[in-house]
Amino acid sequence: MELSVEQAAELRELVNSRDVPADIATRGRIVLWSGEGRRRKDIAELLGVSLPTVDRWKTRYAEQGLAGLEGERPGGAREQVPVRVRARVIALTRMTPPSGTGLSHWSARELAKYLERTENITVSWHYIARIWRKESLKPLAAADPSQRTESASVRLNECSRRRWATRSGGATRARLSQRS
Repeated sequence: MELSVEQAAELRELVNSRDVPADIATRGRIVLWSGEGRRRKDIAELLGVSLPTVDRWKTRYAEQGLAGLEGERPGGAREQVPVRVRARVIALTRMTPPSGTGLSHWSARELAKYLERTENITVSWHYIARIWRKESLKPLAAADPSQRTESASVRLNECSRRRWATRSGGATRARLSQRS
C-alpha cells in the first residue's frame, strides 16, 4: 500500500494522539505500517489481530480515508426481549392480579407463568425480577381480602408463627414442655 507524505503524517498524528481510542489507533497503525512496507503477517502478529482484520482496515482506508477507520465500533448486545414485553411486565406489575388467578399479588414466577399462559409471552422470572429491581417496583396486593387464597393466608400465619417462635428462642419450648 502506497501512502503519500501527508497521509503518513496524518496517520502518525492519529496513532500518537492520546485523544484517540485504542481501537482506532490500532487501525491507523495497520495502515501506517502497511504503507511503510511491513508484511501483513508481521503487522497482524505485532498488533495481535487476524490477517482478515489487517486486510479489512487497509481496504477501508483505501476506500474512505481516515473516516473509514472510525466505523464499525463494537456496540453492546442487542436487547433480547422486545420493549413491548418489558412494558407489559411493568403494566401488569402495577395492577392487581385478575380475580381468576386466585393470587393476592404477583410474584415474579407467577407473573412469568401468567404471561406465558394468557398472552403467549415467554420470559424468565429472573428477567421480571430484574425489571422490578431496576424500576423499583413492588407488586400490588389485592385490596379485596376475598381475592386472597386460603392457602396464602395459611402460609402467612405459619410464617408468623415460625418467626415468633424463632424470636422467643428456647423459652417457648420450655413453656410448652412444662404444660405437657
